[in-house]
Amino acid sequence: MKFARQTIANKHRARAGAKACGFAAVVCALVQVSSPAVASKRDQAKRLYDRLAGVPPTAAVLDAMTADITAGDPLTAAGRAMDDPAFYNVTLKNFVTPWTNRDQTVFAPLNDYTATVIGMVRDDVSFDTALSADLLYIVNDPALPAYSPVNNDHYAQAEINGVDLKSKLVARQQSALSGIPAAATAGLITTRAAAAAFFVNGTNRAMFRFTLINHLCRDMEQVHDTSRPPDRIRQDVSRSPGGDSRIFLNNCIGCHSGMDPMAQAFAYYDFDNTTQQLTYTAGLVQPKYLINSDNFKYGFVTPDNSWENRWRQGPNRALGWSSALPGSGQGAKSLGQELAASDAFSQCQVEKVFKAVCFRAPSDPVDRAQVDSITGHFKAGQYKLKQVFAEAAVYCMGPDLP
Repeated sequence: MKFARQTIANKHRARAGAKACGFAAVVCALVQVSSPAVASKRDQAKRLYDRLAGVPPTAAVLDAMTADITAGDPLTAAGRAMDDPAFYNVTLKNFVTPWTNRDQTVFAPLNDYTATVIGMVRDDVSFDTALSADLLYIVNDPALPAYSPVNNDHYAQAEINGVDLKSKLVARQQSALSGIPAAATAGLITTRAAAAAFFVNGTNRAMFRFTLINHLCRDMEQVHDTSRPPDRIRQDVSRSPGGDSRIFLNNCIGCHSGMDPMAQAFAYYDFDNTTQQLTYTAGLVQPKYLINSDNFKYGFVTPDNSWENRWRQGPNRALGWSSALPGSGQGAKSLGQELAASDAFSQCQVEKVFKAVCFRAPSDPVDRAQVDSITGHFKAGQYKLKQVFAEAAVYCMGPDLP
């Protein structure tokens, strides 16, 4: 009986509602027309926040972002989303961490490489200095272990403690913290994390390869060029692997003829497994550059850290090398400047950001045109990576809902 009475009451309420709507048909029609437009802008704001911060916005922030978008200013709305500490602690941390290790995994602790990129984005530091600046960001928190060039405790503990990187990161001279000369610093290349991953053991070619992957979005197969002369290829590369010189002429030379003359810039660097820190031996070539000399004793013997970019000629001219630079020099700093001044460097940063906030790679002519447009703004606007995040997120937040 109780259920029957509730059902009857519900029917009466439904009839009353229908009758009320009938008496106010004009009002109901206006609500039905206007609601989707309002919801569209608010949904756009929510999607924009999700892409940049990855956490729910407060009602007040969402209201402000909706007003910005309604007023035709979505970039200001994106800026509000990037004010959230989660943009730095989560979005940027996950964006950068794969660059710092050979496995290219996001599941690695915060380190000096990642923290420095986060700080550069927050402070709008010109990102074309990322591979050459005497710059390192540390966490300003007395509860943490002090920064050390021999371990990662400072950063790992900051992450464990959930330190707000947006408010706590501070810029310092890398040379003052690492102990290497200012002229030998090369931004992200000479961070401890990069050294531990790419200067350790081997021949230092890994540092060149992963810098190319992370900052020009090219692996060695994509810059393969057998037309460059082989005279700067080191002794450790056999000219007839497996007894077949055709393998060298058609394969090995395609990578080494361009890579070895540029990787020579790292001739004075090593990562000491015993002390667990980056070492720099000014004027003294690291022994790793001279190993396996019997593989081809007539090969190139590295005398110093001078480098030359032979990709300025041939098919890799398409990477867009700067005419303002000579294309040669000494040491990692000048090589970093050469790489970061290329068109490929700028486009690579934009493509990576696009993929991070759009959750997909650029996939059609419209996407490619947008990437080109954002790249142009990036270069013209003093290489501010935060602006790239804003523009890419606005593009991918979606159109108005019907």
